[in-house]
Amino acid sequence: MKVPDLGDLEQAGVHAWTGDAKALSSAAQASGLRYLVADLSHANSKNDLMKALDSGLKLPSHFGANWDALADTLEDDDWFGNAGAVVLIQHANAYRKAHAQDWTTLEDILAEAADYWRELRKPFWVFVH
Repeated sequence: MKVPDLGDLEQAGVHAWTGDAKALSSAAQASGLRYLVADLSHANSKNDLMKALDSGLKLPSHFGANWDALADTLEDDDWFGNAGAVVLIQHANAYRKAHAQDWTTLEDILAEAADYWRELRKPFWVFVH
């Protein structure tokens, strides 16, 4: 799978990914974007999901491990940085199937964050594998 043009703000958002993680990492680095990976392979509950996101996305120590806190953090300049970000969410299928409602909420929060950063002319890409 080919990495999209990470500078194309209109395409930034939540996307399925079947390609190589190294390709995403290299493209993010070449574009000057932060590259973060959240591994959901051990996420069997909402609490596990929040822990995986906290760890992989390097969320601040005050992260409250709930949906509102996640939404607030993903739209925070201190967490986001100056350039933009590429997030890879790995091993998502099992969690998505077992926790469909939570997954829908997570996707909504990620999409809203992408929209928020797009308005500020900063790319926020999320790839789900």
